[in-house]
Amino acid sequence: MRGLAAPLVKLALFMVITVAATGILALSITNADLSETATYGARFTDATLLLPGDDVRIAGVRVGQVEDVEVADRNQAHVSFSVDAGRKLPASVTAQIKFRNLVGQRYLALGQGTGADPNAVLEPGGTIPIGRTRPALDLTALFNGFKPLFQALSPDDVNKLSYEIIQVLQGEGGTVETLLAHTASLTSTLADKDRVIGEVITNLNSVLTTVNSRGAELSELITQVQQLVSGLAEDREPIGEAIDALGGLATTTSGLLQDTREPLKQDIAALGGLVHNLNDNEQVVEHFIQFLPTKTAALTRTVSYGSWFNFYLCEASGEVGVPGLVSTPLEIPVLPATQARCSG
Repeated sequence: MRGLAAPLVKLALFMVITVAATGILALSITNADLSETATYGARFTDATLLLPGDDVRIAGVRVGQVEDVEVADRNQAHVSFSVDAGRKLPASVTAQIKFRNLVGQRYLALGQGTGADPNAVLEPGGTIPIGRTRPALDLTALFNGFKPLFQALSPDDVNKLSYEIIQVLQGEGGTVETLLAHTASLTSTLADKDRVIGEVITNLNSVLTTVNSRGAELSELITQVQQLVSGLAEDREPIGEAIDALGGLATTTSGLLQDTREPLKQDIAALGGLVHNLNDNEQVVEHFIQFLPTKTAALTRTVSYGSWFNFYLCEASGEVGVPGLVSTPLEIPVLPATQARCSG
C-alpha cells in the first residue's frame, strides 16, 4: 500500500489541476462572471444577432454581459443584461448595439445620457426605454450601396474599407455629427448668399453670351495669336541675334557716354556761364536784337554790287611816344573828318 500512495497522490493532484483548468477555460469561453451582478433591461427596435453572453461595455471596458434577448410588445426586442453590482448606472443611461467585428458579433454599449439629474441612478431591474437606445447598423443595406465600389477592390481592401466604414458610421458618431453640422452651416450660408450667387451666375451668362456672339472674332484672334507665336518661333534665331546686337549697342553707348561725360559736363558748365553773361548784359543783347534787322538790310544793300564791301575812312589817329624822352605819348590825327558824309 505504501508503494501505491505516491502514484495515487500524483493522480489526484493531476485530476484537481485538470478540472480547475477546464473550469477556468469554460468560464473564459462563456464569458461567465462569478462576481455579484445587477440585472437591467433595454428595449430596441432591432436586436438582430445580439446573443446571450455578448459583452456589455462602458467606454470600451467590459462591465457585464447580455443575459437574454426576447420579443416584447410584438415589434420590439427586450434585452436583459447584467452589470457588476458595484457599478451604478445613471438614470439617463443610453444603450446601443455595436459591431464587435466583421464576422457579425455584437456587443451592448452603455453611455451617459443627458436631460436627467446627474445624481439619479437607474435601479437594478429598471429598463432603458426605446427612446434612449439604438440598434446596430444595417450592414446589408450599407454594403449594397457600396457594391459597385467593392467590385473594383480586392478582398483585403474590401475588408479594410468595410471595417473603417463601420468605425466611422458607428463608433465615430461625433465626427459624423460634426461633419453634418458643418455641411448644414455651409448650406445655410449658401442660401443666405442666394441673391449674390444668382447675380454672379447672371453676369457670367452675359459674359458667355457676349463671347459666344463674338465667336468668329475670337477664333480669328486666336488664329492670329497662333500665327504670331509660330512666326516668332521660326524667327527665334534672328530675334536672338538682334537681342545680342542690342546688347552690344547698349554696351557701346554706355562706353560713349562714359567717354563724353567729362567734356559734356564742361560744355554744360560753360553754357551756364554764357547764360549768366547774356543775362547780365540783357540791355545790350536786347538792343542788338532790336536793330539787327536794320543793320542786316543796310549790309545787304552794300554787298549787292558784288562780292565786296565799300567802306569810306572818315578819320584815323594814332599815338607816338619815345621811351626815355617823352613821358606822355603824342596823339597825332592822320585823317581829320572834314567830309560832309562823315558828319553826323
